[in-house]
Amino acid sequence: MSVTDILSMTAARLGEAISAGEVSSVDATRAYLDQISRVDGEINAFLHVDEDAALAQARAVDERRAAGEELGPLAGVPVAHKDVFTTTDMPTTAASKILEGWQPPYDATVTARLRAAGMVILGKTNMDEFAMGSSTENSAFGVSHNPWDVSRIPGGSSGGSSAAVAAFEAPVATGTDTGGSIRQPAAVCGLVGAKPTYGGSSRYGLIAFASSLDTPGPIARNVLDAALLHEAFSGHDPRDATSVDAPVPPVVEAARRADVAGLRVGVVRELSGEGYHPGVLARFNETVETLESLGAKVVEVSCPSFTTALSAYYLIAPSECSSNLARFDAMRYGLRVGDDGTRSAEEVMSLTRAEGFGPEVKRRIMLGTYALSSGYYDAYYGSAQQVRTLIKRDFEAAFENVDVLVSPTTPTTAFPIGERADDPMAMYLADLCTIPTNLAGNAALSVPAGLSPDDNLPVGVQIMAPVLADDRAYRVGAALEAARNDTWGGTDLISKSPYSPQAG
Repeated sequence: MSVTDILSMTAARLGEAISAGEVSSVDATRAYLDQISRVDGEINAFLHVDEDAALAQARAVDERRAAGEELGPLAGVPVAHKDVFTTTDMPTTAASKILEGWQPPYDATVTARLRAAGMVILGKTNMDEFAMGSSTENSAFGVSHNPWDVSRIPGGSSGGSSAAVAAFEAPVATGTDTGGSIRQPAAVCGLVGAKPTYGGSSRYGLIAFASSLDTPGPIARNVLDAALLHEAFSGHDPRDATSVDAPVPPVVEAARRADVAGLRVGVVRELSGEGYHPGVLARFNETVETLESLGAKVVEVSCPSFTTALSAYYLIAPSECSSNLARFDAMRYGLRVGDDGTRSAEEVMSLTRAEGFGPEVKRRIMLGTYALSSGYYDAYYGSAQQVRTLIKRDFEAAFENVDVLVSPTTPTTAFPIGERADDPMAMYLADLCTIPTNLAGNAALSVPAGLSPDDNLPVGVQIMAPVLADDRAYRVGAALEAARNDTWGGTDLISKSPYSPQAG
């Protein structure tokens, strides 16, 4: 089997080919490692790649299969792993200088479940530092580049993961979604990205940004691959106090169903209109028309509290970040600056944080510390939590009348690197559509909606579902995906991607 054939396969098909003996996991892994070697100098998707370790994992899977062991559908399939999950055999830095070179003593639950599924971890992907950002420009180790146009951002914070999958450096990748950090990168890179129900995937071993919001999820080139990866690492974990003790929703079954006949779909009035890229709105409106043509009943839904979600999020998330990042004190692990025997612990801590944290992380720590300070807690953090309750109620009211909600995933296509670097408010607007689901804790999925007619860059559409009804989002996403070649101008994103093996 040729390298082009291997790289062109979906993760599901590659798993089947490995299972049937059509290709070995070693050959598949080598094909992806070679692709990383060829293109990652330009893309900068990976912070760490260990070829020998990846090939050793692949050989182990091939040996187990040769011995007759029955393995799962993704056994032997390579995966790119976001550098916010702890890994005992690779550094985990969260793209921060304060953790540069840190080797964790334990695996995150997501990491352990990837290994248990027999997946081959190629390496750790770049990200915004501590998952704080929407462009990967906040990484201490350089920005990742969008494979559709390397002068543009690949989204964030999971931008390295989205760039790796879009550049065919991995068939699937892990990400985390705190305010849209899976869905927004997926959208601007022409991919599928899912934010599971909060607590549906374990946070154990995930370096925390905002503990009530952080959610591990999958990034893939199609809906079924995302569902398979979602299922592989999700489920109850007693080591995570926020883990939901409930079965994983039947996302794989839903992805294979691909039928929306009779489903009630709500178009959120507050998540489109002024300020949105015309090409994004054009593709979104076409998507709504496609859903109607497939038999869905489409209605407009108003969720008025969604207009306040961005403001509430940028009080809640920095407040939790301020608390979580207090552990980086230069005393126990990671970077230590100025410890020459003459300075106090407080001085060493201050010098270390000044050098180890980047500007956006410092900004959010200060915002959060202020919001939690005496005399301001009720006015800021307390009020934001009240808004969060209103957003949850808007979702609950909407889901009494519709099965899913839809919106654009992000207001624009990928913007040029550097365009918003000095304008935090403009950067934060990239997550305008995705933040409500994080605050409410329900499930959401971004799927490609074709290319914008204005700039020929990918557009994403977001499908939101109730808590623990993740399968509904996958069902709708799969139906849209199946209809794509008959609608949206016959846009086949895989063949059009500049880094596609099919593009030569």
